Amino acid sequence: MPACVPTHTDHASHTTRAKAASRFSRFRRPHSPPPGGSGFRIAGADLSASISVFLIALPLSLGIALATGAPLQAGLVAAAVGGLVVGRLGGAPLQVSGPAAGLTVVTADLIQLYGWRTTCALTICAGLAQLALAALRVARSALAVSPAIVHGMLAGIGVTIALAQLHIVLGGTPQSSAVNNVRGLPAQLANLHPGALMVSAVTIAVLLAWPRIPGRAGRIVRKLPATLAGVAVATAVAVVAGMNPARVDLPSWRSHAMPELPEGPMLGLLAAVLTVTLVASVESLLSAVAVDKLVAARKEPRVQIPRARLDRELAGQGAGNVVSGALGGLPITGVAVRSAANVSAGGVSRHSTMLHGLWVAIAALLLVPVLDLIPLAALAALVMVVGVQMVNLVHLRSVQRNREMLVYAVTVTAVVFTGVLEGVVLGIAMAVAVALHRLTRTRITVEEENGVHRVRARGQLTFLAVPRLSRILHQVPQDADCVVELDGSFMDHAAYEALHDWQVAHIAQGGTAEFTGRAGGRIAEPADESHACCRPWTPWRNHHCGEHPAAEYADRGRSGAMESGSGPPGSWPSGPGSSGAGSSGTGQPGTGPSGAGPTDGAHAHGTHTHGTHPDGWESCGGESGGSQSDGGQPGSGPGAGGAGRTSSSRQLASGLSSFQRNTAPLVRGELARLAREGQRPSQLFLTCADSRLVTSMITSSGPGDLFTVRNVGNLVPLPEADGADDSVAAAIEYAVEVLQVESITICGHSGCGAMQALLNTPALLNTPADPDEPQTPLRRWLRHGLPSLERMRSRHHSWARIAGRLPADAVEQLCLTNVVQQLEHLRAHDAVARGLAEGRLELHGMYFHVGEAQAYLLAGGVAPGHGGGDEEVFNRVAPTSLAASRA
Repeated sequence: MPACVPTHTDHASHTTRAKAASRFSRFRRPHSPPPGGSGFRIAGADLSASISVFLIALPLSLGIALATGAPLQAGLVAAAVGGLVVGRLGGAPLQVSGPAAGLTVVTADLIQLYGWRTTCALTICAGLAQLALAALRVARSALAVSPAIVHGMLAGIGVTIALAQLHIVLGGTPQSSAVNNVRGLPAQLANLHPGALMVSAVTIAVLLAWPRIPGRAGRIVRKLPATLAGVAVATAVAVVAGMNPARVDLPSWRSHAMPELPEGPMLGLLAAVLTVTLVASVESLLSAVAVDKLVAARKEPRVQIPRARLDRELAGQGAGNVVSGALGGLPITGVAVRSAANVSAGGVSRHSTMLHGLWVAIAALLLVPVLDLIPLAALAALVMVVGVQMVNLVHLRSVQRNREMLVYAVTVTAVVFTGVLEGVVLGIAMAVAVALHRLTRTRITVEEENGVHRVRARGQLTFLAVPRLSRILHQVPQDADCVVELDGSFMDHAAYEALHDWQVAHIAQGGTAEFTGRAGGRIAEPADESHACCRPWTPWRNHHCGEHPAAEYADRGRSGAMESGSGPPGSWPSGPGSSGAGSSGTGQPGTGPSGAGPTDGAHAHGTHTHGTHPDGWESCGGESGGSQSDGGQPGSGPGAGGAGRTSSSRQLASGLSSFQRNTAPLVRGELARLAREGQRPSQLFLTCADSRLVTSMITSSGPGDLFTVRNVGNLVPLPEADGADDSVAAAIEYAVEVLQVESITICGHSGCGAMQALLNTPALLNTPADPDEPQTPLRRWLRHGLPSLERMRSRHHSWARIAGRLPADAVEQLCLTNVVQQLEHLRAHDAVARGLAEGRLELHGMYFHVGEAQAYLLAGGVAPGHGGGDEEVFNRVAPTSLAASRA
């Protein structure tokens, strides 16, 4: 450990361990009761959200029961059970379950074939099947179903529902199938019922106009759900106008039908159970995943909601179907519409779902006289609109964009004409056929450009493509120069043998053969294990696999590079008083055991015996991320000179050409939108200029997401500091005041050359070794990092730690401390202080370990104050959960 870093006393160690123990003692599981008592508490947000969901669920439950032909109480039973049972046992806290339109067609067919009481028994069997699947932990396998099949299934069900309910809207009775409903429409149109048609028209008009009411009045009335408003207005119109349409008739609960043992062909009963299980499970699990996305995108309230546990959710759905079937209710599934309403209404726990079920049960028992006033035509119109909305245009565009329209069309058509189970099976078969076609479809062309024959293979190269590949390759003249461009992610052994045999024969006949990827990078023999790291970054490999560039530069320095005063690009500038061996620095390759920083053992102990500036500064090779000459491109190295620069230029041009050919067509539409609308980034990301930090890769961001500021050492000068840099302050002000970013992140990294310079020669930043030597811009800039060095040496601040451990060395310690210190500098800027005071801005600290490719976030996200005793802990970001890493 370097001498400049103070060692902690035993008392400090005990204090650190005590604080860690205190933190772990405060750790609670997501579902554990809050401290200070075990009483049952309900948040106000859950109470208001439950009422909103109840107002949506009540008319929809009655309408779905009407559409299936089941007793109307069955819809209320299913809604109550879905809220109370599934809400308590399920794995998605904010998902709302109940009778859903997705099961309407299936349930209607079962009622028509076996009767209502047998359908209840089949619902119980489907629930037991779901419990068995949950015990086998196969819930995530449902996500393997192609979205085109799921959207096609729901669209087909929606079309079938709309056609059936259209007959009730017109005052008639629906037929047994979608085809018969289409055939019966002419006769139904000739025999209209004005009362039912008027009630339906009022309901549809309110449903469509309710979300579009402008102004303040619209914001007020939209607190009442459109579904309830449509049914309520239609009911009021029917009562005021003195019409006598068919109305809801809820019989006494004493005569409520209960399940009976199923009778019929065993194969048909098994198919019925399988259909209910399949549709209910897939719809519920996909809805749970969608709810997770809605919760993640929600800004208010800021409550951490656990992600859905799909196996537990499947078990909860199974238990709900067992109870619903036993009580004479409809089959249950997760309902996307009600779940989305629960999230948007501000629900924060499963209490909102359970309370909604309680309200439905109370309404079913106490509001029967009110419910009996609702016209059946209003419920039919409501369900018809829901059916039409199931043909989602957004999903349709997504399917078309991903070239799955054939699968979607086959599934929709099959569901409408044959049934749900048959339609899903046909959709899966079509999806498999399309996947096999794409796997075997390869486009191979040949053309001549400036005397060079270019063979391009687009797609996967399997044994099925070998005949065409061989035919195209043999069209190349025997003594010609040939480049084979392979644009695919898979090549089997047969295709490899064909290419290899042709290459050997072509070269033997006086020609040349070169293989490239679509980015233009040259492909040699198949990569072995030592070169596996090159594969994701073939166009720009800023390293030499298996080689030791540091040793090469050391040899180069000894052989005369230092005599000429030249050094690798990125070395620290030499001052007027430097001479001899100190005329240039040797960049550190950054390939030590930790993946960052030099590999010399002496350096780890603070003794710099090589690669140093005459002032004692470490070379910025660690900052530039490479030690190869001419940018470290493949084919360049020590002594490459102009050839290396030519290779670098060729790599640049090849990369740009690859972008224009492959990436630009995909992003052109999004960039055009950003050009029209302007940038609206969500955060300011301030990080080091190190070439190894690819911000878009680390943060998985794209155009328009981050407003990025980069400088040497990720420094934020204080506003009143001597020689403060206005460019950083201007960027901060512009991001906060003009772009209105929601957060600012300071990102440090391992092996930072600026931090190494601060550790090695902090005094030289203020006073040069030679009084006549002027302060360089780099020295003046690094003075803004001196507060970080002082903070690290201070005994008033605990050391920053990484995921429960102390930093590996002094450089890492200073890199972590610098992030914390620069966050405090950030707070001193007026724009940031105002944003924090108004609650519209967050500050985050981040550390990226280059060698581990691992990100760490400062616990709590915001730098602590200046007071002593506060600890700064950087938690490891797990691959699956960002929220857990910031807990």
